[in-house]
Formats: sequence, C-alpha cells, structure tokens
Amino acid sequence: MSENGHGNGNGATATLTKADFQSGQETRWCPGCGDYAILASVQALMPELGVPPEKTVFISGIGCAGRFVYYMDTYGMHGIHGRAPALATGIATTREDLSVWVVSGDGDSLSIGGNHLIHSLRRNVPIKLLLFNNQIYGLTKGQYSPTSETGKITKSTPFGSEDHPFNPLALALGADASFVARTIDVEKKHLTATLRAAAEHPGSAFVEIYQNCNVFNDGAFDAVRGKGGAHNQIHLEHGQAIRFGAENERGVVRSDNGGLVVVEVADVGEDALVVHDAHIEDPSHATALARLADSPTGPTPIGVFRDVKRAVYGAERQADLRASHSGASLDDVDELLRSGDTWVV
Repeated sequence: MSENGHGNGNGATATLTKADFQSGQETRWCPGCGDYAILASVQALMPELGVPPEKTVFISGIGCAGRFVYYMDTYGMHGIHGRAPALATGIATTREDLSVWVVSGDGDSLSIGGNHLIHSLRRNVPIKLLLFNNQIYGLTKGQYSPTSETGKITKSTPFGSEDHPFNPLALALGADASFVARTIDVEKKHLTATLRAAAEHPGSAFVEIYQNCNVFNDGAFDAVRGKGGAHNQIHLEHGQAIRFGAENERGVVRSDNGGLVVVEVADVGEDALVVHDAHIEDPSHATALARLADSPTGPTPIGVFRDVKRAVYGAERQADLRASHSGASLDDVDELLRSGDTWVV
C-alpha cells in the first residue's frame, strides 16, 4: 500500500482520483441544494489526502446530510438520529489506521445529538465533524431547527420561534474543541482549503458549513454567500490582520469591553487591527470571533478560528498496547474480546 495510491490487484499501486471516491449511487437531493457542492468538493479533496477509500470511513445521522455516505465509495454507516459522533468515536478509538469523518446537519447534531457532539469534541477524538448548517429541518419538510433565528416562521412555529438559536462555533469552542472552522458550500476554493486543514489536524476537527436549503430556507446566507455576499466575508488567516471588504477598507479591532467590533480602517489606522492567531491555547480569541456575527446577516468570519494541539483521545492507550511487555497487538486484543464471555487478566 503506497501513501498516495492503492492496490490495483496486480501488486502495483494506482494514483487516487476523484472517481475512486464516487459510488455508483444516483445522487439525489433537491435540485439546487448546497449539498451537491459540498459533496463535489469532498470527493475532489479525498485523493489529495493520500488515504485510500478502504482506509476512509464516513458516518452520518438522520437528515438530508445522511445521504452523503451513500455517495462516497468508502466504508460508512448511516446511523440513527444524533448518534454519528458516538459511532465515529468507537471506530476512531479502535482503528487508528482509519480516517473517520462525520457528516451531520444542524438538527441532527445540535438537537438530539448535542450531547454526543460536545463530548467527542472535549475528548478530542480523532474524527472530522462536518456540520451542514441550513438553519432548518429539510428532510422533514421545513420545521425550525436549533440554529433558526428567533421569530422564524415555519410549519412548527406558525407564530414565530421563541427559541434562542445556537451559535455552533461558540458551542464547539465551549467544549474546548481543538480545531474549529467555518466555510460556505459554494465557495469551492475556501471550502477545500478548510477541509484540508481539518483533515491534517490530529484530533477532533469541527467545521460548520453554511449550506443553502433552496426549498425550505432559501437565501438564509445570501448576505455572505457567493458574489453577492463576498463583501461581508471576513477571511481569517493566521498571522494576518483581520480586514475585509472590496478594498480591505473594513477591519476588526478590540473593543473597550474586551470583545471585537467591526470598524472602518481609515478611522482607526492599520496598527489598531487585531491580528488573527489560530494557535492561541486560550479559546477566548476564537470565541470572540465566533460571537462577532451571531447570525450570517452581515460581516461574518470564515476560515479556521482555532487550531491547537492537545492529547488525542485513545492515542496513549493504543501506544501502551503496542509497547506492552506482553507483546500483545491490537489483533491479539480483538481475538481476546471475541474468544468467550470471560477471560483472566
């Protein structure tokens, strides 16, 4: 097995291509759904990572995003509602040789799955969690979700939602996630770069993807999506001053109360701008950026908010098994677990 290819049956290796990750299933979402763009970007990125399909696993929960696993020619499982992080945790902690990805929606991950999500992040399980956020329940035909704005009128909230919505990035940072990022479905270059950074991160990687549901919540991200919203995209680049706009005329500075605010650069000067540092151990900087826009209706940061190194869940135990004086391998442990109802240690 080579690093950038997989066997062709004759002992040789072949270069991976996008086609290696495309299943024979007919792709079926609503015409115009943002999921198509995300799928195409993921399938195009996979060969670049050098991990063959047979070493890649995609796990999904319930929702439109749940179809994703059928369109990837890798190992995978369509799990039950909200449990994808739990299933992925089991796989990742017993098979460190696999690249494990979770695909989920805002309803799946942040409602019934909220508990599983935060614990996988705090443990720093080596999985990549992609949250398709369309601020609505699409599969069940348009009920409000945990990220729908207050006052949202839907089939389940005819008088407007009274719920305060989750800020997914702030939630992830509150769980001390070691990698937190945001990108947009149709921004192919940015989406690919963000997913690549998540794949290279050794622990949990949480990526929120603004995904347009053109049937039940069309235009939710128009203020920041595509050419019409480019002027509101605040691109975060590690080590660079945070500024944006058609001519970089706007920027971000620290306010008197310690938070962050958007200003005109001409009014404050370039030296006043905050320089983004994704590697700060203290998550307060990333959290302030996540709180800069609680809803995508104006200037909104996208990119990698936080990328720090900390102990990866299960790695120490795996190392102990390999270094055990008994010489037991992971295969030996698997054989032991399957050998009977009891055993002596």
